Parts: sequence; structure tokens; C-alpha cells
Amino acid sequence: MARKVVTRDHLAGVVRAALGAEHHLIGVSRLRGGSKKGVYRLTFDGDSTAIVYIWDHAENYWPGAQGDDAEKHSDPFSPASGIDLFEAANRHLDALGIRTPRIHLTDRSRSHYPADIAVVEDVPGENLETLLRRDPHSVEAALAQLAEALGVMRRHTRPSFGKVALIDDGGISRGRSCEQVVLDRALEDLAEASSRDARMARAADRLEDVVRRLAATVRPRTEYGLVHGELGPDHVLVDQHGDPVLIDIEGLMFFDVEWEHAFLRIRFGEHYRWLNSGGLDEQRLDFYTLAMRLSLVAGPLRLLDGDFPDRDAMMGIAEYNLQQALAFLPADDR
Repeated sequence: MARKVVTRDHLAGVVRAALGAEHHLIGVSRLRGGSKKGVYRLTFDGDSTAIVYIWDHAENYWPGAQGDDAEKHSDPFSPASGIDLFEAANRHLDALGIRTPRIHLTDRSRSHYPADIAVVEDVPGENLETLLRRDPHSVEAALAQLAEALGVMRRHTRPSFGKVALIDDGGISRGRSCEQVVLDRALEDLAEASSRDARMARAADRLEDVVRRLAATVRPRTEYGLVHGELGPDHVLVDQHGDPVLIDIEGLMFFDVEWEHAFLRIRFGEHYRWLNSGGLDEQRLDFYTLAMRLSLVAGPLRLLDGDFPDRDAMMGIAEYNLQQALAFLPADDR
């Protein structure tokens, strides 16, 4: 599909509403990433900046990414996108004292732009992924603070699981339990990955056996912590004071914290030691890790059905996680 080019003229009214007439917009640039929403840096005279999020189907690279909001919110793993999810997540994190970019404006009126939008602080500095690659020692304090934030979120519990916007409204998530939701998703991801890759197809029956066996070891649970849902180091900015700032927060939900830690362990690698607070259910963690690997195969391959621009990176993610998923099979059965 043809992608809309967002210009200064499109966003002039947004800037006036968010920051006042004294801010003169001189440049608009789309930032990399942002597969579900448009993320643009606004540059003003005097070199000040801000960020605008645009939730618009034309900004969403996921094929077929539409549907009723209420239905999407009831599924913990539905695409985490939308102004309602953003505002609810921001409220929870702000109440817990966990830093996210300061909001200048959220608007659903379509009077300033023909989509839901938010204008937020442009946090000066780089993301944690870049800094870890360059000099891990320089961000040890930020990692320690991030671990503290994860601890606060883990202790902020509810007796129901699901997206925070749904839980705040008294809603009930689809599914009997977190482990059942993860099992259903893992089997769907396995089937989808198998339809796109011959190696997965050849191993599908054996991988399904492993998935079901790991799921069967998980015992029921009745309390759920707050999790970001996709907390890679690229979703943590480090500000000018060296403090971590969480972004892409729309997936915030109450869920098993092992789901968060399975992703953290994958994405942070050797640096995960800073974030491992212990006390996790290892059986649940093993099951969720395999489920996460399958998701990180199926998801990128699905995204590549569309016109997502950074195709080599997505293919690399799918390939790496495919190999990691196959590693769950016995050595003589791969």
C-alpha cells in the first residue's frame, strides 16, 4: 500500500495545540522502528524537539492489522497499539514513579490531524541497546535502576490478567489462565511459522510435543504482576541524567512476570544478570521461552508479508529464533 508522507503542513495544528504558537516547526522526520504506529521527531527553531505518535492504519506495517478495539483489548496478545492503551499504560507507570516520556498532548478529536495522536517529550540521549553495544559499563547505573523499576512492577499485582486498559475498566481477558493463553498462542505461532518455513514444517510435530510437555508442568496461579510486554533494550532510553525511560508502552498488562523475563533474557543476553531478581518459576520460564522463540519466528515472517522497510533485520530475527526454537528438541532429533 502507498504510505502517506507526513509533512510540516500536516502537523502544524498539532504543534500549536500541544506546545503553543511560539514553537515554529521547521522539520519532521520519521524514526526507525514503529511497526504499529508512526513515530516522528518534530524539530523547532532554537533546536528544541518533540516526538509525535500517530495511530493510523496507514502507519501500521502489520498485514491485516484492523479490528474492533474492545475485541483486541480482551486478548492479552492482540497487537498492542492505540491511544487508549497508551494512556492507560502511562497512568499506571506514572503512578508507580516509573519514567516514560512526558506527555504534552493526546488527542482523539481528529480536529488537528485525521488520526489519534500524542505529542510527547523527546528524551535526549540514546537507547540502552546502542549504549550496551558501545560501552556496557557506562550504563550499569541505568541497568540497576531498570531492575528496581521491574521489581516495582512485579509487586504491583492484580487477581486478573490482561491489558491494563481492560483491567481498569473491569473487563475480563480471553482465556482461562496465562499459561493457557500462551499455549494457544504458541501452537498458532508454530503453525504459522511452519506454513512459511520448510524447516519448521519438518519439525512441527516434535516441537508441538515439546510445547505441550512444557505447558503441562506449569501449575496454576492467581496473582499477576505488571509487565511491559516487549521490554528489549531498544525500548529503554537513557536520559541526560543516566536514568532509564520506558517507551512503546502500549503492551503494558498484568500477566505472569516470567513472560517478561523470558523476553528480557532473550533480548539482554549476558546483561540480563542485572535484571534477574530471582524467585521466578523455572518451569514456567522454560515454557514461556520456547513460546517466545516461536512468536519471534512467526511474527517477523508475518510482518514481511507486508511492506515493512527493514527486511534484513526482520529476517535475521526470524532465522535466529528459529534455530533457538529447534534447539529445544533432543540433539538427535533436530
